[in-house]
Amino acid sequence: MKPLFSIITVTYNAEKTLLPTLLSVKEQSCVDYEHLIMDGGSSDSTVILAESCGNPRLKIFSEPDSGLYHAMNKGIDKASGKYLIFLNAGDSFHSPSTLQTIANAIISNDYPGIVYGQTDIVDSEREKLANRHLVAPETLTYKSFANGMVVCHQAFVVLAKIAPQFNLKYRYSADYEWCIICLQHSRKNIFIPHTIIDYLFEGLTTANRKQSLLERFRIMAKYYGTVPTIIRHFSFLPRFFARNKKEKSFTK
Repeated sequence: MKPLFSIITVTYNAEKTLLPTLLSVKEQSCVDYEHLIMDGGSSDSTVILAESCGNPRLKIFSEPDSGLYHAMNKGIDKASGKYLIFLNAGDSFHSPSTLQTIANAIISNDYPGIVYGQTDIVDSEREKLANRHLVAPETLTYKSFANGMVVCHQAFVVLAKIAPQFNLKYRYSADYEWCIICLQHSRKNIFIPHTIIDYLFEGLTTANRKQSLLERFRIMAKYYGTVPTIIRHFSFLPRFFARNKKEKSFTK
């Protein structure tokens, strides 16, 4: 019988961050899931750590890949669940009852296209640092993402049959386009009005962030128009600087 959820975790030399993710999944009260580890051929103890977790619903695939989104696509291909959840190494479900909460929302709303919720930013000790810089809106549509990644990818649970492959021409922001396409094909989006994901803050990555923002601008222009996107970006500047200031405070 197919599980309700396929939880996909991409890893590569993730021995320092993976354990909280493994334990978070294993401790869920809802057991209607499979957990797929898509490892890129790690040279550290990532695979050994996963194998020792003792979760019978864990499936490990370790072989070289061409990067994060290629590994995610391989995870989609291997997933058998009705819904997809991408949970990065270091990220975790907010509580042991989170997956059951998501399952209840799915079943009570006649299997919607997307279920989503809020995200907290945590440190390596799993202590909350802050709310995510963008708050997930109560009503989510395709147009919502014209304002950026308003829902964290990990807190964006998608019906597998409407989920496309990630576009590999984007190295850093393919998840943004992926969410837009999913929203285009979703007949109903259900909001869970509290935190469902704890996102690990791993420090500022300025070089990748610049590339990510450039890719995101191109995607936004593609789906929402170039001129409106340029105009909208002027309103993004205050939140961009506020986010940078907040994240710098985490490292002090």
